[in-house]
Amino acid sequence: MKNKVRVGAGIALAAALGGVSAQEPKFVQMVRTDVPPIIDGKVDDEAWLNAARIGDFHQIRPGNQTPPSERTEVYVTYDKDAIYVAARMWDSGAPREITRNIMKQGSSLAEDDRLAIIIDPFNSHRQGYRFETNANGVRNDMLYQNNQLQSEWTVIWEAGGDVGEGIWTAEMAIPFKSLPFDPAIESWGFNVSRAIRRRGEEMLWVSRNRTWNPAILGEAKGLAGLDQGTGLDIVPGVSVKEAKTYATGSSALTTDPSLDVYYKLTPALMGSLTVNTDFSATEVDDRQVNLTRFNLFFPEKRDFFLSDADLFEFGRIGAAGFLLNNRSVSRAGQENGRPFFSRRIGLSPLGTPVDIDYGGKLAGRIGRFNIGALAVRQDEFVAPNGTVVEPTTALVSRVSMNVLEESSVGMIATSGNPTSNLDNSVVGADFLFLNSRLAGGRTLEGDLWYQRSQTQGISGGDAAFGLGMRMPNASGWRGGASLRQLEKNFFPALGFVSRTDVRDLVGDVGYTRIIGGRTLQSIFAGLDAFHVTSLADNEVDTQIVAFRPLEVETRGRDTARLVATANDERVVQPFAIYSSGTRRVVIQPGRYSFDDYGFDIVTGPQRKYAGRLSVRTGDFYNGERLNLGGEFVWKQSRHFTLRLAYDWNDVDLPQGRFITRLARATSEVALSSRLNWISLFQYDDVSEVFGIHSRVTWIPKAGQEMFLVFNRSFQDFDKDGRLKSVTSDLSVKASYTFRF
Repeated sequence: MKNKVRVGAGIALAAALGGVSAQEPKFVQMVRTDVPPIIDGKVDDEAWLNAARIGDFHQIRPGNQTPPSERTEVYVTYDKDAIYVAARMWDSGAPREITRNIMKQGSSLAEDDRLAIIIDPFNSHRQGYRFETNANGVRNDMLYQNNQLQSEWTVIWEAGGDVGEGIWTAEMAIPFKSLPFDPAIESWGFNVSRAIRRRGEEMLWVSRNRTWNPAILGEAKGLAGLDQGTGLDIVPGVSVKEAKTYATGSSALTTDPSLDVYYKLTPALMGSLTVNTDFSATEVDDRQVNLTRFNLFFPEKRDFFLSDADLFEFGRIGAAGFLLNNRSVSRAGQENGRPFFSRRIGLSPLGTPVDIDYGGKLAGRIGRFNIGALAVRQDEFVAPNGTVVEPTTALVSRVSMNVLEESSVGMIATSGNPTSNLDNSVVGADFLFLNSRLAGGRTLEGDLWYQRSQTQGISGGDAAFGLGMRMPNASGWRGGASLRQLEKNFFPALGFVSRTDVRDLVGDVGYTRIIGGRTLQSIFAGLDAFHVTSLADNEVDTQIVAFRPLEVETRGRDTARLVATANDERVVQPFAIYSSGTRRVVIQPGRYSFDDYGFDIVTGPQRKYAGRLSVRTGDFYNGERLNLGGEFVWKQSRHFTLRLAYDWNDVDLPQGRFITRLARATSEVALSSRLNWISLFQYDDVSEVFGIHSRVTWIPKAGQEMFLVFNRSFQDFDKDGRLKSVTSDLSVKASYTFRF
């Protein structure tokens, strides 16, 4: 095979397939193809003969900058329509040892051997897009928000995979119509990775401190003459739904057409329009049992809002790398103070869906500026008691400007209140600092933000601010600290708050020792802390210190961890920690100090039989609690997977004892990588609701989708141990993307 290998300024051709230091600047000189490859996973097209080749990979686990255990060759080329990536990945094991259990398009490939790339079309070191595929040709795409992955994002592209004797191959085609970019920028940020799951091995082209993200990339140079066509996508859809309410015996059959239109005003600036938006095929939330007095957080799952979601992020709230691993702060605590949370749109004050009549969005980049603007018209809502929330328009504007090497400064403004007739608006400004080029491959992050809300009839006490600094390093010492203050009347109606009138301090410190041995991969020990003070009287409301004395991970990605937590809570108003029927268990005002201890054992997710076990025991307010949680996963084959999860709490308080149970079962049947059937069954004995969500998905080609979705709910209203039907619905949805 004749190959043109052009990688790294000043790096000899002979080093292209050897171990080049990850500290060397790397680039691949792109070679244009006249004939695009057929994306079938075979890597036998003429287009690959003259493609640029990358072979100088190194491990980031289990080793660090050490040669990979297997040879990998990646080929990159392009034409006016798309960038094409292919790989030959040799494997000395038998074909059956190549992990390829995932068949559903859009699924996480954390369990499978996979090929992944990152593309940063603006070479900004701030945002980027990640594309992954496995030996089944499954497509998984994600975007980065402040160097943190958003896994729900999706666009149109193609992938293929194939398995041979001693090798597996993959191909990708990513259309330029699917990506925003500036034609004047001919060097894109680029990186490529391969994972061999059974060995716990990850290999990279470019990395620092065992990490890769948009701030840590090489370059793909010479991308010229790219064509986005007219930049117009038209996506008509139709949904037919039959819904039944068993209490009244009423049923309704509705047919709802929908239309999404996407138009690139410039190659880097997209305008979007949605009419009669339909979310009937959206996945349901995983049920949670709340044993706190604060709101729970459920992530966004709707495609319209996830597209370009990175451009609406503010202040790194909820996205700070060290917070995501901080065991003293809940997810709701991490997200507290978010000015825009798209989940607020399309939901009533009771949390039930409300029709979205139409919406528009402008998102993209102009030079150094990143722009996101959103307008959505929501229908009225009539509550069971007759209260009417009038139709409302939600408006969001977000602008940031790239400054320094990797940092940005920006503003946000929101207007609208989907859950009330009271006017509400928020304005804010933020500065995000990033330096990923410190000595030793270290990274330093910082953020500073300020917001102010305005709610009709409320004056004063409506500001919020935060600042933080952290070093989220994958090995060695890591740590960080942040301060956040939310005044009593701060209320972002289009955002998310779990508690106000507080000042909180979050910090952590930890040390990871990478061993990289034949059995043991790493050892970690650390301390996390969360301290919340009331602004009203300067008293401590919450203090949680989580001591993590030992966390170990094996080369097979099995983990075990110990944790001890010291809690201090001040309850000012009584709250019901448990409510079932007419029975309520109430925590009375007072100060409570309680400690708990526990351990977690998690097997590597790539195993045929996988699972986790979590145990927590100790004091709980003025009583005791035992919490057991676990999950069992059986991958019978790549065509069938069964997941069983269970969470059990036994809480014994002087004012009453109660037990909560949450059970979840998921079956995944994949007839092919284009046709699958997933069923989710959930039950908890607090709400006494049993829910069924069953969905058949057929995706003959990216951009062409059909769904058959069935939902049914049962509830034990009178707590007599018998579930009664509440609602059911069956819907069929189809959509087709026309690209011009």
